[in-house]
Amino acid sequence: MFTKGKTPEAPPLVQPTPKPIVNEPPKRAPAVARSGPSIISADVKMTGTIVSMGEIDINGQIEGDVRASALTVGETGAVKGEVVAESVVIRGTVEGRIRGRKVQLCTGAKVRGDIFHASLAIEPNAIFEGAVKHAQDPMADPPATAG
Repeated sequence: MFTKGKTPEAPPLVQPTPKPIVNEPPKRAPAVARSGPSIISADVKMTGTIVSMGEIDINGQIEGDVRASALTVGETGAVKGEVVAESVVIRGTVEGRIRGRKVQLCTGAKVRGDIFHASLAIEPNAIFEGAVKHAQDPMADPPATAG
């Protein structure tokens, strides 16, 4: 057990094993489709441009352009400016151009402006003053009108 002059043996060195290199896929941003809509309440008045990669539900008053993947203007909502979205549902008031693949004017909607669309539905008792233009890609910037 105890011996004179013998040196204890050092334990063998343990080399850490290198971790294998794995090519991980790049991390993606959170999926927009999973998030809920951004809601602008009826008591909100905003001035300026609004841009969203997701859905916007407007019940307040917006003075400026709005761009989103899907846009709903509620019965108390009003937009004074251009609206651009894949899907546009209007129940309130819009004064300005609307550009969308699928545009729906619901009963009680009031729209004053041109509509560029791939699909358009206008329900009875919706008020619309403007021109309608079918376009294969309504989301693309329309050509400037000569004036």
